[in-house]
Amino acid sequence: MIALIRRLLVLFVRILVGARSEWRGCAPDPRRRIYFANHNSHVDTVAVMAALPWPVRRLTHPIAARDYWGTSAFRRFIAEKCLRAVLIDRKPAPDSNPLEPLERLLEEGRSILIFPEGTRSATDEIAPFRSGIYRLACRFPDVDLVPIHLDNLQRILPKGSMLIVPITCTARFGKPLRVEPGEEKAEFLARARAAVIELADGGHAA
Repeated sequence: MIALIRRLLVLFVRILVGARSEWRGCAPDPRRRIYFANHNSHVDTVAVMAALPWPVRRLTHPIAARDYWGTSAFRRFIAEKCLRAVLIDRKPAPDSNPLEPLERLLEEGRSILIFPEGTRSATDEIAPFRSGIYRLACRFPDVDLVPIHLDNLQRILPKGSMLIVPITCTARFGKPLRVEPGEEKAEFLARARAAVIELADGGHAA
């Protein structure tokens, strides 16, 4: 039953917002990867998952905020059962490691989808990235990080709105990157953010 609901959810999103994909810098691959995208809407997670082909989607786990997706039984069901999402705390306890569930998935050979801005943007501007993606890149230096830019999702479900507007969404997948030897956190975060911005301009991540 859960598998059927997953398929219907993907079909619904593809019909409603298109959720088409453009693989510009790499090809779909089921090997473990860290996918990272801009964040404008609650539809972002579902749109990326719907844009992934099944062999990739079945091994990819989106990372979602517990303070939103864990606030009701319905949201938790959609996140954890339908999307196979991992819920994390955006304000973790001082001595905890919020990245531990993500690290465990990568150690098991699975892929993850993260939104490095940390929260949704109210505009089309991509906010500075938080440090978690850098920590993961350093922890798993042999894993490719694939940038994704999502078009139009801020218009589909604007922040603060519950009304979904049917508009075609495109998920552009760019050239994978890795942390370079000796690369500082600020430098890497700026480079990763620039890779997403380049895709927003319709360019090929080269």
